[in-house]
Order: sequence, then C-alpha cells, then structure tokens
Amino acid sequence: MPTPIWTPTEARVKASVLTDFLRWMAAEKGVDLADSLALHAWSVAERGAFWAALWDYFGVIGDKGHGGVGGDSGPWIVGEGMLEEHFFPGARLNFAQNLLELAGAEDSATALVFRGEDKAEMRWTWGELRAQVSRISQALAAAGVGLGDRVAGLLPNRPESIAAMLATASLGATWSSASPDFGTRAVLDRFAQIEPKVLITTDGYWYNGKRIAVGPKLAEVLPGLPTVQKTVLIDYLGTANSVAAELEGAVSLADFTENFPAGEIAYAPVDFDHPLYILFSSGTTGAPKCIVHRTGGVLLQHLKELALHGDVKPGDRLFYFTTLGWMMWNWLASGLARGATVMLYDGSPFAPGARVLWDYAEAERFTHFGTSAKYIDTLRKSGYRPGDVLALSELRTMFSTGSPLLTHGFDYVYDAVKADLHLASISGGTDIVSCFVGGDPTRPVYSGEIQGPGFGLDVDVWSAPNTPAGPGEKGELVCANAFPVMPLGFWGDDDGSRYHAAYFELFDGVWCQGDYAERTETGGFIIHGRSDATLNPGGVRIGTAEIYAEVEKFPEVRDSVVIGHETAGDQRVVLFVAMAEGNTLDDDLIGRIKAAIRKGSSPRHVPARILAVPDIPHTKSGKISELAVKDVVHGRAVKNRGALHNPEALDAFPVL
Repeated sequence: MPTPIWTPTEARVKASVLTDFLRWMAAEKGVDLADSLALHAWSVAERGAFWAALWDYFGVIGDKGHGGVGGDSGPWIVGEGMLEEHFFPGARLNFAQNLLELAGAEDSATALVFRGEDKAEMRWTWGELRAQVSRISQALAAAGVGLGDRVAGLLPNRPESIAAMLATASLGATWSSASPDFGTRAVLDRFAQIEPKVLITTDGYWYNGKRIAVGPKLAEVLPGLPTVQKTVLIDYLGTANSVAAELEGAVSLADFTENFPAGEIAYAPVDFDHPLYILFSSGTTGAPKCIVHRTGGVLLQHLKELALHGDVKPGDRLFYFTTLGWMMWNWLASGLARGATVMLYDGSPFAPGARVLWDYAEAERFTHFGTSAKYIDTLRKSGYRPGDVLALSELRTMFSTGSPLLTHGFDYVYDAVKADLHLASISGGTDIVSCFVGGDPTRPVYSGEIQGPGFGLDVDVWSAPNTPAGPGEKGELVCANAFPVMPLGFWGDDDGSRYHAAYFELFDGVWCQGDYAERTETGGFIIHGRSDATLNPGGVRIGTAEIYAEVEKFPEVRDSVVIGHETAGDQRVVLFVAMAEGNTLDDDLIGRIKAAIRKGSSPRHVPARILAVPDIPHTKSGKISELAVKDVVHGRAVKNRGALHNPEALDAFPVL
C-alpha cells in the first residue's frame, strides 16, 4: 500500500460537510453509515433513498414529487434500465430560485467577485445579483423568451454572464454558452443547431494584455443565426452602444433592461427533467454534439459534489479558472446554491505574470482554488512557488481536472502551494456537466490518484462486458447504474441513436465514459487518457498519460503531444515536443527522454520518433488535441479547426 501524500486531521474530518451529512442520515433517516466508503456502498444499493435524502438535507426549494421513503425500486425512480429510468416523477422546481435563495444569503453579503486580468474589477452583493437577475429576466420575457426557448451566451466570465444564465433559468428557458474567443465557424456549429431566440454577448474582452473587439465576429455570426430576434451586448470595452448600432436588432444590456426596475423574481417551476443547459462536445472530430442537461439532476449533482466531495460551505470563497466554453463554468456557478462567494476571472492566467491568480487568491482569501492539470504543470515549469511568497492560510481545497494530474503535479502542489491542503483531482465531463470520480475530504490523498467514485454512481473499470478489471488492470471507465444528471439526450437526435452510440454501445446498456482507466489498491482511480487516443503498438494497449508523466519532468520541454502512427500494418508511437524558450531538441535530449520513458513506463511506451514543433494544439478548454494531430500526421483533414484554441499550431505538423 502506498504512503499518503496528505491525510486530513481528525478535526477536519469532523468539521466536514460529509461528516455532517452522515450524522444527519443517522438522526433523520435512521441510516447509520460509518464513513464515506459505507455511504458510497449504500448510495449505490439504495439510489432512490440516497437522492431523496440529498433533496431533504440541502432543503431544495420545490415540490419533491410523488411518494415517501423509497429504496432503489421505490417511488423516487420510475422505469427500468439506464435509458428508461427517471428520477423524482412529478417534482417541480426552478434552478435559478435554488441558486439565489437556497442558502438564504443576506442581500448585503458578497455573492460575486470578478477580476479581468489587470484591466477590471467588480464586486456584487447578493442583493445586486438578485436585482440584475430580476431586470434581465423581465427584459427577456418582454422579448418573448419563455418556457423551453433557448438563450445563447457568447460571453467572458463576468458577473453579468452569471446573471444572464440565472435570468434565463428563472423563466424556464434553456441556457447555452460559449467563449467569445471561439471562431465564427465554431460559434455557428454550436448555436445554429439549437436555434436561440436571444443572443447575449459582449463588445469585446481582454486576453494576454490585448484588447480584442468582438463586433466584427458578431457581424459574421448573426446572419447564420436567423432565429435570433434580439442581440444584447454587455459592455466590457466601453463600446457596447456603438457596436449595437452597427448590428440589426442589437442593444446594450443597459438599454435592454432600462425599463424594468428590480423587484421580486417570478420563478417558473419546471419538471425535474426540464432542459436547463445545452453544452457542447469539443467538436474536434466533427460537428459538436449538443448535450441537453436536466434541471433537477444538475442541481442535485452539483450540490452533492460541491458539499460532500468538495466541502464547500456557506461563506466560502470558491474559485475555478474557466471560461463559458467549459462545463466547469456551470459547475462554478452552482456554488451560489451553497452560499459561497463565487470568484470569477477572465483572461490569461499568466498575464501579466504567473502570480496573477495567486495574488487574487491571497487578496480575496480563497478557500477553494480550481484549475486544470495543464495550468499546474505550466506553473511548475515556470518556477513560481505561491506558497513561499503569499499568505494562503484560508485555502483548504484545490481542484484539478481537464486532463490527468500526474504525480509530479501532486508533488508540486504540496511542496510549492501548501502542505496542508485537500488536493482533489476530479474527472467527469461535459457529458454529465459534473464528475464520475473525485475528491473525498475525509480520506487520504495518494499521489497521482483520484480518491474515489461519486456518491450514488456505480463507477468501475471494465476490461470486457460485465467484467470488472482488478486493481492495477486497465480498462474502460463505466457507470453501471442510472443517475439523475445523465443527459436527456442530444439536441436534434430525435430517435436517440447518436446518444446511444456515444455512451451505451460498447457495453450494452451501461454508460461507457470513453476514459482509459484503472482502479488502485487504495480504492482510487487513475485516468490514463481518452480511450479514442490510447496507443496500440504491437497490439498492446497503453495510455498516453504514462508517456506525458515522464516527458513533463523535462524542463527543456514546454508542452508535448503523443499519437499512434499507423504504418506497415502496425502502430508506432510518435512524440511531438514544443521546446521551452532557449532550448533545442538534440540527440542527447532525445536519448534522455526515451530512457526516462523506458524506465518510468515500459519499452513499449518509448516513441519511435521524437520531433520538435513550435506549439501544441489545445481545445478551448485547454485539453491537448491528440486526435487533430493524428489526423494531420495521417494526411487527413481536421474536421473542426475552429474548436481549437490555437489551430495554427497544426500547420507545423508533418504528414508521416
């Protein structure tokens, strides 16, 4: 058994929300559960009772629906099989009402804090947030937005963006968003499919110190969105009115809401399964899938993850570095339901320097800091050590997702950020706008591992249908039971065939996430990369994460991507590296990289070729785009370059 890199103190375990939930379960439900492991086992065996208990514990605002105390086959779940089961029949609730009212936050308390690089700062109280939601909600209703209509947001991560989402949800309409750095084609590939009635956007944004106007892009986008009846511009650069004047049917947010004084918000109750969000797959292998998410499922799942897995409490200060093009923005916004102050940031996390997010964390006394594994590795390579120079005494938890967090990432966080910290590596996806596996504030953290499965989710690793893999054996990450935050399906997929093919085809009737993973002897999980990006040299399946784990140890290498190159009826491993400034790829470095991979992984992991390129392509959410590189190397067209943050990086990759 490995040695933990961090173990919570007894006092911290006792003070956790998870422990409070266990006490509450014993007192209120008569269910005695010794610890989080017992809770997970019970939550899978008695799913109906578990999800109903969450509703009661958090005090969800709404009508819970039919029945009383129900077990797995009780009244809280109807139907049979993953694709047919539904939770909370007859329930009625409103998502915005729960985010704005559930925690009972006083109007004078701080709800949102915003920084935009070094260009802007804002701070909204709960009263100001509720007032903005009231005004935008009334204006949207006057513009004809109602139950089931779509509102699209092409927006930076500002307070007005949160308010616009909540206003949309208050009406029972469906919200969908993207980041304003998306290209015209990428925007149309997403929003044109869902036919929004209103587009809420911005006049521009700042990134890496540059002022970027959005007006020219809007002039290209709007003709491709014929269903948009009103375009609303949030003023970031001070040009919203002038940009609106150039666009038909456009108006600034100030003008859009000027005739609607703040008042009580009219929350429209909707069914538990009513469409709340439409999120999009990355779109790097074709047109993005439009994934439709359920109102009640998102609320319960986010409450569970934030509170039980993340230990977010009322008054905490919750930060996640994200854009509106990544599901972590939706997850972050749900922190309001816990009564947390949600900390927003827009722009480059390294402008004007590596300190920018950490100066923000110190000044605003973050309790939770969320980011990507890529950011942690980039920070590590920069040499910056925030814990050495800043006071981070209130920081309790750090989240990491987007790609596997490798052992040197864990080591860096505990050495350079804070020794007494719950580092929660989490993994899920846009598919469920949440996580399958994640943190547990009451159990030890082991370097390189995700601590365990989500409560209520029968998560496992299978090597074949109905064949769980043993500890240390790699296979497909699956969830073998239905859960409330499963998507309703894909927009426009009327017969459900695309939805079924995406998740239920490999193992008939069981959710297959498409992650190549293993369970560990500690009960945790390791994600080795996406299944569709795994390597298969000599017919032996290996994960890309194992190679990245070794390459990222080299300070000479800024970034890298590894792919399988099909040749002569077999596959060979090819590694591309982008060098750190002042370094070159020579025979000595190639030899040292190969030796490290051979020693740290296996001879089969050693690349047949290592080639230098100027940059590595990433998706908008920061993930390495292995599939796009694989297409280029094999001489195939990349189906959706607009889904990439830096598509120009592909131009330097050779056809092999």
